[in-house]
Amino acid sequence: MAGAVSGERKRIIVAITGATGAGIGIRILQTLRRLNVESHVIISKWASETIKWETDYTVATVRALADFAYSPHDLAAPISSGSYHIDGMIVAPCSVRTLAAINAGVCDDLVTRAADVCLKERRSLVLAVRETPFSEIHLRNMLDVTRAGAIVAPPVVGFYTKPSSIEEIVDQMTGRLLDLFGLDSKNFVRWEGMHNEG
Repeated sequence: MAGAVSGERKRIIVAITGATGAGIGIRILQTLRRLNVESHVIISKWASETIKWETDYTVATVRALADFAYSPHDLAAPISSGSYHIDGMIVAPCSVRTLAAINAGVCDDLVTRAADVCLKERRSLVLAVRETPFSEIHLRNMLDVTRAGAIVAPPVVGFYTKPSSIEEIVDQMTGRLLDLFGLDSKNFVRWEGMHNEG
């Protein structure tokens, strides 16, 4: 897969869209900073509202977590071009509207354009689709975008970790998403088989 030039820090785009679960995107940005990965964030219009509703963060503080932040309307941003080296993109949470637009190849904002670039350049594109239940349309879009090269990875709780807080649940979800880029967040319990206790 094409990615950042050898020897440079990894570069990951994080897009936060309007589905519930803004804290997942925020935790990804925090973890990328801790792992010294260069992050590029795009926050959609409705994600801005969700951040205010679901978290104690402002949009400005979320943007400040990234190395680079872009308006969703900035289709001239470096990440809108395949000639700009990145290692991939995570859309978390990914609304079903964003999923549908990416699947249809509709590049009407920077989120969908950057995702389209990842697909055409054969770079990693991970979509943390956040919706339940799924309609047939959602399922078709997920199947088709997977066939186009994306990875659909809904944020699902790993109950085997026996989480004691929402923070532990979010750590496990974001850790599994970052695994898909070869990044070990080192902050959640991994499955190591069943062991008899006592």
